[in-house]
Amino acid sequence: MTMTPRLRKLALTAHVTSSVGWLGAVASFLALAVAGLTSRDAQLVRAAYLTMELTGWFILLPLALASLLTGLLQSLGTTWGLVRHYWVLFKLLINVLATIVLLLYMQTLSSLGDVAARTTLSSDDLGALQSPSPVLHAAAALLLLLVATVLAVYKPRGMTRYGQRRLREQRGLR
Repeated sequence: MTMTPRLRKLALTAHVTSSVGWLGAVASFLALAVAGLTSRDAQLVRAAYLTMELTGWFILLPLALASLLTGLLQSLGTTWGLVRHYWVLFKLLINVLATIVLLLYMQTLSSLGDVAARTTLSSDDLGALQSPSPVLHAAAALLLLLVATVLAVYKPRGMTRYGQRRLREQRGLR
């Protein structure tokens, strides 16, 4: 099942847009996390964590899911296939892993947002908010998304066994 050229370009545009948007949103999230971790200003820390929570729910998560769905559409509707080439398979694994970690981490981020939403913050609350966790998660996500980007651009050689078998079948070889 191969997409028409027009549909393929539309799907590719949606995939690139959602993936690049996700990458940019993670970079912005990382900047907020660093500001929240390093600032001594309680209001700035509160604002950073409240913004990170909103960014997580309304930007990161939708873009992660859109990237996953459009990537699946691209792989299933083009000759690249989903499991024919190692680079496509690795991109899929990176995307699924990053999306699952994001979904799980949103609970922690919501808890931190709830603490930040309190009208007054004690020094203990401020200390609890200033956790390195958001910085570490965002940095790891940024690294994974950059690896996926490199794989998409360079498309390293290497077909899976399934891909090799399908290629032989297409060429009429056994």
